[in-house]
Amino acid sequence: MATGKEREIRNPLSMSFAGTDIRTRDSAEAALSETTHKNIFARLIPFLGPAFIASVAYVDPGNFATNIQGGSEFGYTLLWVILASNLMAMLIQALSAKLGIATGYNLAEHCRNNFSKPTTYGMWALMEVVAMATDLAEFLGAALGFNLLFGFPLIIGGLLTAICTFLILGLQRYGFRPLEIAITAMIGVITISYVLETILDRPESGSLLYHTFVPEFSGTESVLLATGILGATVMPHAIFLHSALTQQRIIVKDPNKLRKLFRFEILDVTIAMGIASLVNMAMLIMAASTFYKHGLMNIATIEDAFMTLKPLLGKAAGGIFAISLLASGLSSSTVGTSAGQVIMQGFLHRHIPIWLRRLITMAPSITVIAVGLDPTRTLVISQVILSFGLPFAIIPLLMFTRNKNIMGTLVNKKLTTFTVSMTAVLIISLNIYLIYKVSIG
Repeated sequence: MATGKEREIRNPLSMSFAGTDIRTRDSAEAALSETTHKNIFARLIPFLGPAFIASVAYVDPGNFATNIQGGSEFGYTLLWVILASNLMAMLIQALSAKLGIATGYNLAEHCRNNFSKPTTYGMWALMEVVAMATDLAEFLGAALGFNLLFGFPLIIGGLLTAICTFLILGLQRYGFRPLEIAITAMIGVITISYVLETILDRPESGSLLYHTFVPEFSGTESVLLATGILGATVMPHAIFLHSALTQQRIIVKDPNKLRKLFRFEILDVTIAMGIASLVNMAMLIMAASTFYKHGLMNIATIEDAFMTLKPLLGKAAGGIFAISLLASGLSSSTVGTSAGQVIMQGFLHRHIPIWLRRLITMAPSITVIAVGLDPTRTLVISQVILSFGLPFAIIPLLMFTRNKNIMGTLVNKKLTTFTVSMTAVLIISLNIYLIYKVSIG
């Protein structure tokens, strides 16, 4: 049996358990045992949370830049790409969650337990670079949010981002539930912001519905941008993180309860990723309904989008946009730091204090701000770095979840393995193509 210290090292996301965690677990056990008379929504609540934290990766500042560019250049044309890409992401995230539920170990730990030491250390080094690239994009997004909303210089915005992230991460000492609630609240802020933006935009409903479900391109450039949206959909750090979020959250061994637990987790993934998909679509709709509609097809940066929104839709629209960017940056920066902690703990069976990791990972972001590099361009480069790490997350995930000796009763069905394999091949191929196109300019 693992000692308390070993359990702490194995899962740095749940180092202590508060009353809210105990109540959540008790409610979940009652739902799985069918000893509660609550309605379906009340039974579902204890299982909601892990996917909402992971879904932050899909509404991070990097998505702002890509979706705004897509909407301003091609109108509603690429809406279907966002829908398709998020359906793919749902499949991958569901597998990651299932790995943690079925085995009690996260993806990085399985890599350490099943691969050679050189391979493990190599994957750890690559994923640390990926984690820092992730944090770079998210930290810059939050700093930019402070800059646009309050007029602070980027360097001040960066320092405020660091302080806010420390405070949010501090919620972990009170258990997993407070952090889940805080992150979900920030996702709520982003969602409400874009609901308001969509109301202000007054999009063309007929064209919007058509392009959501009918695949279509508008020239070679739209194909390249669609490749960027699809290829950068699944984030490596979110895959590693999701398995850690579920690995010890609700522990059951009975096969029937395991299957029920996974069905509840599928609902968690569907709801959280569904909201992320709608937010991404709303970003593109906003750009299409304002910039594209008025012939402003060269909105290349987040700052341009903010400055252009105000004269077109009013000062409130610009403020709402800045608030959503700030919430996105703060939530995703927090989640990115947690993912980095999971990566080190899993691959090396070691961890460093969360505040020290935060200081280390914010160093490149502060450097970028201090030397005056273009934030939007830096966001794009960080997304390319993330692409390098993707195969090293998806391929091991497929290897482990199709192995009955590892997964037991929750092993992938053949159709699941085939579907996710084809999805993985497509995503990895698109990322390779994207890297190639970016590298040749």
